[in-house]
Amino acid sequence: MTTPIEAVRLPDPYAYYATLTAERPFAFDPAVGAWVAGDAAAVRAVLSAGALRVRPAAEPVPAGIAGTPAGDVFGSLVRMTDGALQRRLKEVVTGALGRVDTAHAADLAGERTRAYLKDGRPPFEELMFAVPAQVVAALCGLDGGADAEAARLIGDFVQCIPASATPEQQRAAALAAGRLQELLGPGIERGADGTGLLAELVRAARRADWSATAPLLANAVGFLSQTYDATAGLIGNTLLALTREGQRPTAPDAFVREVVRHDAPVQNTRRFAAEPFRYADAEVAPGEQVLVVLAAANRDPAANPDPHAFLPGRADPVVFTFGAAAHRCPGEALAVAMTCGVVGELLAAGFDPAELPTEVAYRPLANARIPVL
Repeated sequence: MTTPIEAVRLPDPYAYYATLTAERPFAFDPAVGAWVAGDAAAVRAVLSAGALRVRPAAEPVPAGIAGTPAGDVFGSLVRMTDGALQRRLKEVVTGALGRVDTAHAADLAGERTRAYLKDGRPPFEELMFAVPAQVVAALCGLDGGADAEAARLIGDFVQCIPASATPEQQRAAALAAGRLQELLGPGIERGADGTGLLAELVRAARRADWSATAPLLANAVGFLSQTYDATAGLIGNTLLALTREGQRPTAPDAFVREVVRHDAPVQNTRRFAAEPFRYADAEVAPGEQVLVVLAAANRDPAANPDPHAFLPGRADPVVFTFGAAAHRCPGEALAVAMTCGVVGELLAAGFDPAELPTEVAYRPLANARIPVL
């Protein structure tokens, strides 16, 4: 029997998700040891519930990285924290990302894609993972090879985030976090007089009367880590959507945004009960988990009419891929812009989406849907 975790890696998980939405919108699944929110109403309720947290109350930082540079970064990420300080810092992070020139980011993604295409066949792994990370590193002021180094390091750092991380992965993440802070620290130290994303971060901190610099540096690393798997999945799933649709999009931005909803790069997330949480007739006890199936909610007919149709330019689509409420990811516009830059350059270089298989394998990840191309 399929579980919501296994579904992430299926060639087509959406029939399973439709059953989940219709028949078990909020229920305990003993196979995953968690409550599962599977329709738009339940997902919205869970993501906005004050009783639920993004980390277990007893372990705000994974034990394997506590006391290391990776743990220091992890413990200050707005994605991984809750409460009043998180809300203030989230305002800072959102303020900085809101000033990114997305057209410039798309151009940078195109430039780096062209560099990878010089040798012929598209190196999909590099285009999906390395290019977006290099673009964000460049926006942070890293150049002269430091952008490529940061892209490699963030691949090591993100390995510490899943609960399944091994001690070896946690050690590599600690080393990567230390080096990333060395690379990004000068940009924070230059402060508001500099240019680029880190200067915007410092300026946003000043506007919010935020003075602590260590959390700013941690969230500078977070700009890279949030980019890594999510944008890789968005680029890969966009390429597969081009294969299915059989034609080039006339409005690339609308096309990519429909991929965000229709074949979400981030399929689920988790919440942990710090207090009792009631939904309908169910009660989640403190210490229990809720698996929030974002991809199922995206295709809930109560949220989006004709949800299984791929319709770029939908009027007012309801999209949960980037979360909601206090932990909604503020990087959606940047991810879409970089995806448009990579895919647009591929098409301009003569790449034919028909060259890709209609069915592919997916990376063995618990929440990110990233095809192996």
